[in-house]
Amino acid sequence: MRPFSIIVAFDSKNGIGKNGQLPWGLSGDLKHFKEITTTVSNPSKKNALIMGRKTWESLPLRFRPLPGRINLVLTKDGPINFPSEVLVAQGLEDALNKLNLDVIENVFVIGGAQVYAKAMEHPYCEKLYVTHVQGDYSCDVFFPAISKLFIPVSASEEYQESGIHFHFTQYCRDVIYGVS
Repeated sequence: MRPFSIIVAFDSKNGIGKNGQLPWGLSGDLKHFKEITTTVSNPSKKNALIMGRKTWESLPLRFRPLPGRINLVLTKDGPINFPSEVLVAQGLEDALNKLNLDVIENVFVIGGAQVYAKAMEHPYCEKLYVTHVQGDYSCDVFFPAISKLFIPVSASEEYQESGIHFHFTQYCRDVIYGVS
């Protein structure tokens, strides 16, 4: 099984969504997300994105599936008409087992809340890429508290877009204390 990362943006109360959508429109965050999740060192490989069904449904139709990456959707619902190139799994463990490691360089969990919670507890979760968005956006879906097993290893400068302040922080599982 391959180690994986989580990528998420949340507000000052760990809010990640409101009414099935991102509560902010930050092109800088979307650019950062695309750069992190598409960059590979081996051009013959791709990165994989694991997401819950609601996260899939929140993506604008024109971006489904997210291009240049392998999209894997978690759902316990019956057959849903996903595009043929989209992989489907019953849960996180099933998804991680379905990935063809010969063609995948990096794996990212991109939401939602339940998937994030399971992923952060998983011993193969090594990194968190977090966009910290300042302010309270009255969200109705939340990212769990960051586990103490993860320590911040880098942080960007603060950015401002449309009056919204945000910065990027990378957390890594502490190799001394983070072994499960």
